[in-house]
Amino acid sequence: MNLLDIRNLSIELVNDDQRILAVDKVSLSMKEGEVRGLVGESGSGKSLLAQALVGVLDDKWHVHADRFHWRGIDLLRLSIEERKELLSRDVAMIFQEPMACLDPTTAIGDQLTEAIDSSQLSGFFWQKKQQRQSAAIKLLHKVGIKNHQACLTSYPHQLTEALCQRVMIAIALARRPILLIADEPTAAMENTNEGQIFRLLASLNQLKNMSILLISHDLENITHWTNTITVMYSGQFVEAGTTTQIFNKALHPYTRALLDSSPSANLHLPAKSRLKTLPGSIPILQHLPIGCRLGPRCPRAQQACVKSPSVTNFHGHKVSCHFPLTPLKSASKINTKGAC
Repeated sequence: MNLLDIRNLSIELVNDDQRILAVDKVSLSMKEGEVRGLVGESGSGKSLLAQALVGVLDDKWHVHADRFHWRGIDLLRLSIEERKELLSRDVAMIFQEPMACLDPTTAIGDQLTEAIDSSQLSGFFWQKKQQRQSAAIKLLHKVGIKNHQACLTSYPHQLTEALCQRVMIAIALARRPILLIADEPTAAMENTNEGQIFRLLASLNQLKNMSILLISHDLENITHWTNTITVMYSGQFVEAGTTTQIFNKALHPYTRALLDSSPSANLHLPAKSRLKTLPGSIPILQHLPIGCRLGPRCPRAQQACVKSPSVTNFHGHKVSCHFPLTPLKSASKINTKGAC
């Protein structure tokens, strides 16, 4: 049984009687103990999809899905309050902008101790305050903050963005979630600190069997830490498979372009040369192309691309493209626009 099983999830922005399909029938599934990467350019809908999973989108966003199961429970049959209570207990998210997510009027220590679940504490009520304090200090040490006393008494504006990001990770880990959604968890960190955070997430996966959805725009970087990868572009599913399949035999032109744009794929270029990139930029929500949204930028685009491609499954390696890079023999068609 899958830990998370979502089929044909769509997210619409409703504003002034205008409906914009920001995420177009994307499917996502995860097994227990799996580390899945969710990759794409900024504006591809990765963060929007993650926020829909934890139920933090406001009323202007309308979420629809053919299936939305969490550990076999159909969340669509639950009320909004029941769904939020279930997901807040089992799922935690590290948001991309820590300074905007932390409460500016409350000290870091109070925010961190509040996140610690009472079920983790024992003894009499007068002993639990000290237990919360000790647990908060251990969490700060776990995410690499050694000067815990100064951090606990500080307010978010008194810390650097990198330290606030570590605090956000500590708050997410405080509830011991079954699934951790990490949205660009190392965006504001240097390379040495970035490696430390990724190693921490890897150890939680291996020692605690914590499932992790790792969101990033850097495909090459997360291949070192993930088991499987899903690629999105402009709110549409592009390709999914094991990390080895994606990295060694990408089938979609967009996935290939992401790999070719990495520095390691351009070592032969002279110094200060431009990396290989796709022409143009990701479309804005108000002017989305019809059919395959990569069409205006795709080097392999043809007339058939004005229609959304179906998903082709080739031994677990799935791609949504009319003209994949490698012809798929003995592949099965899936009657959805997105799968993983």
